[in-house]
Amino acid sequence: MATESVVAVLAPARVHCHRIGTISVLLDYWALTKPEITFLVAITTAAGFLMGTAAALPDFPWKSFLHALSGTAFVAGGAATLNQLIELPHDARMRRTARRPLASGRMAPSHALWFGVALSTLGVVYLATSTNTLAASLATLTLLGYLFVYTPLKRITPLCILVGAIPGAAPPLIGWAAARGHLDPAAWGLFAIVFLWQFPHFMSIAWMYREDYARAGYLVLPSAENRNRFVKWQTVPASAVLFVIALLPAMSRLSGFAYLGGALVLGGTLLLYSTRFAILLTNVAARQLLLVSILYLPAIFALLVLDKT
Repeated sequence: MATESVVAVLAPARVHCHRIGTISVLLDYWALTKPEITFLVAITTAAGFLMGTAAALPDFPWKSFLHALSGTAFVAGGAATLNQLIELPHDARMRRTARRPLASGRMAPSHALWFGVALSTLGVVYLATSTNTLAASLATLTLLGYLFVYTPLKRITPLCILVGAIPGAAPPLIGWAAARGHLDPAAWGLFAIVFLWQFPHFMSIAWMYREDYARAGYLVLPSAENRNRFVKWQTVPASAVLFVIALLPAMSRLSGFAYLGGALVLGGTLLLYSTRFAILLTNVAARQLLLVSILYLPAIFALLVLDKT
């Protein structure tokens, strides 16, 4: 009787622990996809699709829109997973990334490999079958460029930022291609906005975690004697050009006056904080620039879509 009572008490506890363990594993798989980055990818893909389609609301191709978002998100999540697998030895040396599922040892590399390959393959095939070949091809090139060009370059040269900004700016092209089946000059304008945005955004991160990156062997910043000048030139000119480029949709009548006003405010704010960071070069200024850059991208694309003419 006493034994039966103990078993009766322990059984619910085992079930509870099993549930907690299952949730923990699922959260680790979710973390592998870098959901915050995948979210930004989804936003820029959506903007590309919405700007690329000429259909009004009654005839809006919601199914194609959701297919484009889903397929691109799958590819982005797969790329993020495989990126962490490639950088596993280096992530383990960085305080910022040491708690990730792979770096901390909570997940076996083989599990991450199959998960990343499955997600990436699913995304590309899904785009090819549900949208068109061009969107799937762009997603494939983005995946390969991110994993096999940008990722290894991070340990070779600070120019990796320039190279990495190309696949990083591809989601609007994928969205546009999914909507139209071809790319127009306006699509490349969206590409340019995301391309230039990445420089102040990433420079703020690279500065805040410069010691972490150096400890892990990443050459995202040059040596100390050239570092400050490099950061300044990567941040302020890119923000200044972005300020101008972001006005082109209004000048080409793709968007109206509401977007123009918003682009002036958002671009001016980003340029202001970029300049402030370049002058001060402190972690506080870098953190402020990072926050402004994170807010800038979804805000500028939301205005672009809402004020589409």
